[in-house]
Amino acid sequence: MKRTIALGVFVCLFFCLPTGAQNITLTVSAGAYDRENCVVSAVVPELDGAKDWAVSELKGKKTEKLPSQTIQEDGKTVVYWVLTGKTKAGATRTFVAKPAKPSAKPLMTVEDTHKALILKNDKKNVLQYNYAHVDPPEGVDAAYGRSGFIHPAWSPAGNVLTNLSPKDHRHHFGIWNPWTRVVYAGTLYDLWNIGDKTGTVRARNVENTYSGNVFAGYTAGLDHYIFTPQEEKIVMNELWKVKTWNVPGGFLWDFESHLHPATALPVLLQAYRYAGFGFRATEEWTKENCVMVTSEEKTRQEIDGTSARWIYITGDTKTGRSGLLFLGHPENHNAPEPLRIWDENANGGRGDAFINFAPTKNEDWELAPNGHYVLKYRVFSYEGEMTKEQADRLWNDFAYPPAIKTITFFYGHH
Repeated sequence: MKRTIALGVFVCLFFCLPTGAQNITLTVSAGAYDRENCVVSAVVPELDGAKDWAVSELKGKKTEKLPSQTIQEDGKTVVYWVLTGKTKAGATRTFVAKPAKPSAKPLMTVEDTHKALILKNDKKNVLQYNYAHVDPPEGVDAAYGRSGFIHPAWSPAGNVLTNLSPKDHRHHFGIWNPWTRVVYAGTLYDLWNIGDKTGTVRARNVENTYSGNVFAGYTAGLDHYIFTPQEEKIVMNELWKVKTWNVPGGFLWDFESHLHPATALPVLLQAYRYAGFGFRATEEWTKENCVMVTSEEKTRQEIDGTSARWIYITGDTKTGRSGLLFLGHPENHNAPEPLRIWDENANGGRGDAFINFAPTKNEDWELAPNGHYVLKYRVFSYEGEMTKEQADRLWNDFAYPPAIKTITFFYGHH
């Protein structure tokens, strides 16, 4: 068993800030990789009265103000911004952060429909998180109703790239994250194939939503239920942390799953060919009009059962070609994770598209009581075609982000 703990976006040095300090300097190192419009963040002091830190880049004797956003996260105050443009490997850039007021009209927003949260980038829909129960289509067993999943996920041109409860697999929910073989107290349950009626996952609450000029996002709780003859019992609690970033070239968003056994007993996620972070593509994509490629340069007929750092799928849409790149984090359990995909013979030869990062595909994973287990993924939705070079660059940013090497405080009055 490998236990993973969520880490920050980057490394920083953090010092206490005396009362009256006016600004902070932040030196960002690109590290071993070339960067392009890379998201960075820093832990900063909590301010009395001020709600935000404004970030500017030092360019000689001048400064250039950048979009920034400050939130409370995991008990810390964190400021986010984007390392704009291109930064060569080994290069450093210096920024100044000062207390400020949040933007009155943020670019990245969250719309609450009272059934779902829609994350928006400059008024364009990025993804929808369904926290209210969604009934299955008329005439379908009520057991196939669910909450706590992402659908639709859009391309930048507005194409819907996910599929909800298709006829061939009613238990597929756009982008979702259940487990197929869950052993609890010696009994096996299936929380993925919910038509079997041995378990399910339900949204519990929305803890926070975030709007600003760097990202829109939410933190939401879910519960994993098993069904016994006597009761429905929660055996795992889950927290989703989802953020979509204000970067050019497409929709970039992060998905974190935080798992906690809910009782004094362990939960065994038993090895099986599929489970975990899954994606069911639009029914418009078949073997005739979409392609898949992994970081190991495997194509669709070769992928299933192999392991990869990333996988992308590109297919025909009403506006041309659109796609999704899925990135797995190197700290995830069993990374680089095994993949479960359907080859071109799927669904009677139609070749519908399904992708699953399956960390338990080839080994058991036991979650201990009081344990905290984290899986992190990044998704990039794009128009046109994806290249290996672009996918590798985005993965490097995600897996090994720039470091904040120094923080220096300039003091005002005491």
